[in-house]
Amino acid sequence: MGTIVTANQDTPEPQIISKAVQVLADGGVCVMPTDSVYGIGCAVFANNPGHERIFAIKERERTQTLPLLIADPMDLLAYGSSLPQWMMRLAQEFWPGALTLVLNEASHLPKEYLKADGSVALRVPNSNLVRALITRLGMPLATTSANIHGAPAATSGTTVGTKLLEQADLIIDAGPAPLAIASTIVGQRDGQPLILREGAIPTSDIMRVAAQ
Repeated sequence: MGTIVTANQDTPEPQIISKAVQVLADGGVCVMPTDSVYGIGCAVFANNPGHERIFAIKERERTQTLPLLIADPMDLLAYGSSLPQWMMRLAQEFWPGALTLVLNEASHLPKEYLKADGSVALRVPNSNLVRALITRLGMPLATTSANIHGAPAATSGTTVGTKLLEQADLIIDAGPAPLAIASTIVGQRDGQPLILREGAIPTSDIMRVAAQ
């Protein structure tokens, strides 16, 4: 059974951040709250054993990749190149928040975190706790919803499944996730926005901001 701690997403306790940073920096796996749903994640560094463990815990195909959480909207520029202006507008409008952006060409990231075509999904969560973790770590977090693949996502600490509680190293319980719905995922086709999944942010809002 992993260690379970309670925390406040808005005003995270320093000792909780320190404990989680230590677990993640050592290659561990952490279940954590976000603004959308609970996630299971690891630090993004090469050959991190926690990365492979997440796929095993979730029973998820290794051919899929994990979205990355970053701390600041400006970090988009650090990992992406030749970004369309509409993508920058979306980041400015909806980050921090429940928007995941798929970059066609990512840079400065270990290859095992990228899809075969070199793309990667990024999000800045509206969670002071998670952003504090990322800032202290000095690197993104590779995360996915805290559930067995195909099962409903956990929206509170009490709905995290038994297997995840047993096999994650640390579980941070901050009560119900504020939105309790997954993020909206936006990619691109022929340079234009493409809705890959509609979640917390409606498609109409995405298209309105992208067209400005």
